Amino acid sequence: MPDHAAALPLGSRVVVRWRLEQADAATGASLTDAVGTLSAADERTLTVQTSRGTVVVDRDRVVAAKEVPPKPTRRGSPHRAIGIEELQRVMAPSWGAVERERLGDWLLRASSGFTQRGNSVVPLGDPGLPLADAVDRVEQWYAARGLPAKFAVAGPQGFDPADDALGALLLGRGYSVGSLTLNLTAATAAVAASDPGGPAVHIGPDPDGVWLEAYHRTRTTVPGATELVITGSPRHLFGHVLPGGGLSQQLGLRSADAVGTAPIALGRLGIAHGWAGLGAVWTDPAYRGRGLAAHLTARLCAQAREDGVHLVHLQVEHDNHTAQRLYQRLGFDVHSSYAYLTAP
Repeated sequence: MPDHAAALPLGSRVVVRWRLEQADAATGASLTDAVGTLSAADERTLTVQTSRGTVVVDRDRVVAAKEVPPKPTRRGSPHRAIGIEELQRVMAPSWGAVERERLGDWLLRASSGFTQRGNSVVPLGDPGLPLADAVDRVEQWYAARGLPAKFAVAGPQGFDPADDALGALLLGRGYSVGSLTLNLTAATAAVAASDPGGPAVHIGPDPDGVWLEAYHRTRTTVPGATELVITGSPRHLFGHVLPGGGLSQQLGLRSADAVGTAPIALGRLGIAHGWAGLGAVWTDPAYRGRGLAAHLTARLCAQAREDGVHLVHLQVEHDNHTAQRLYQRLGFDVHSSYAYLTAP
């Protein structure tokens, strides 16, 4: 029998459906559900902490199980109703890291310097130490890896890190503020419906050699670490567009007998906590301005929706107005923001 719960990470919010030993006498139902936090799992059972208490389910009775988004904490459509801290927790596993370690509730990530997200702290909750001592411990952890300590401090759009207790402490230690970033969120259905159309998009759960080769051309990478980071989420969707089907000939960029094998557009979704996180979006400079990024994003979101993922987030730098306009046309709204504070 398939193990429907095999891919569920501990600590995630889940819905588990299982067969009852006997049908309910009042309703005749033979199945029931538990919604809550998956707190334990072994070869025989799953333990779910629900609003009504602890539920232990025999794995061989489970007929369906999946992650679901955190409970809404404010009014609005589902992609807007999640709180700032809850969204930060949702986003954290959508981009991988070579090393992850907990300091209380804080999450420390290191990846040989590849990407800021892969080499920074998500400082949510209680670190289990006085704040200054926790920062000391973080600095020691990163120093042991030859990296500067870096914190992703979140707040509303346009917030000042100096107004945050941790932010103020870090600034007092000489940390610099950089990479102000907006979090955008949307419903996958809305993004899929905004597809401007375009060439075939190839989508798969893993990055093939063609995808990886193209990605290494888009930015400075760290062999070994890069691959672990981009495949370090609980689930993934990788998409790319090839210059086939006459596209490049129509655009006058290739001769009629040329065969295109290198992708001209890339994108990735990292899926965790019932959300998809869009990243690694890139278009070959020769093909920009033709809607490929919008088309690729829409197709990835359409696939995520088919897979039961209804919400999507992404991060864009606060001054990248071109990208912001693109994503807002696709149905994304600004949710919140964060800034990286880096040790001197």
